[in-house]
Amino acid sequence: MDAEVVLQEEDMEGSWTLLSWLASFVMVFGGALPYVPQYQEIQRCSNTEGFSTRVCFVLLIANILRIFFWIGKQFEMTLLLQSVVMILTMFAMLHLCCTVHNTNRVSTRQHRLSDLNFQYFWKWSAFEDYLLFCFGFTVLCAVVTLLLLDSAVFVETLGSLALMFEAMLGLPQLLQNFDNRSTKGMSVKMVLLWTAGDVFKTTYFVMNESPAQFWVCGSVQIMIDVSILLQVLLYSQDSRVKLG
Repeated sequence: MDAEVVLQEEDMEGSWTLLSWLASFVMVFGGALPYVPQYQEIQRCSNTEGFSTRVCFVLLIANILRIFFWIGKQFEMTLLLQSVVMILTMFAMLHLCCTVHNTNRVSTRQHRLSDLNFQYFWKWSAFEDYLLFCFGFTVLCAVVTLLLLDSAVFVETLGSLALMFEAMLGLPQLLQNFDNRSTKGMSVKMVLLWTAGDVFKTTYFVMNESPAQFWVCGSVQIMIDVSILLQVLLYSQDSRVKLG
């Protein structure tokens, strides 16, 4: 009887380990999944107007800061790997947007980081400018973190900043939809996957007792996701009224 109990406990432990690994895998790569349909939509339409590249800005800043937060306060390795995957994903999105924009560009005028024109911040023509900006920001973060790493207040502030930026992930898209009075060109699948992913990761944070900043961030993201989905319903109704 004791042997059966031991075997049952081992089976349960093995199943729990498998589920834990599966959850970690979803956490690492699940955040990048919503951008697959948006990437395909941009490729299909050869148009980037429906997607806000400032989403990429927010996520790049958030995940660079999160990596330095991990250096100061080492939380789950899963979340560190998630940041690396997300940074690579955002660079892929920016590269596609730059390629499509330059292909469709009528004017010969290009906007470059070296112009130092704030009006065209994050609207540069060359993908290399986005890489250069992120490299400079990373170097700045590295220097400041090296100087203040022993300060618990600095480390916690760094974590809060990282997650505050991440919580604002959907805000640029929300504002762009509002300005356009339309969600045309935006992948609804992307937003639905955002919502599902944010619900999943917020639950993951709570169950794994991650720092409070993480689940607060997740909760804010869910609210913004729902707001964007409401925009989809609202603007589709407006379109039907205009057509009618």
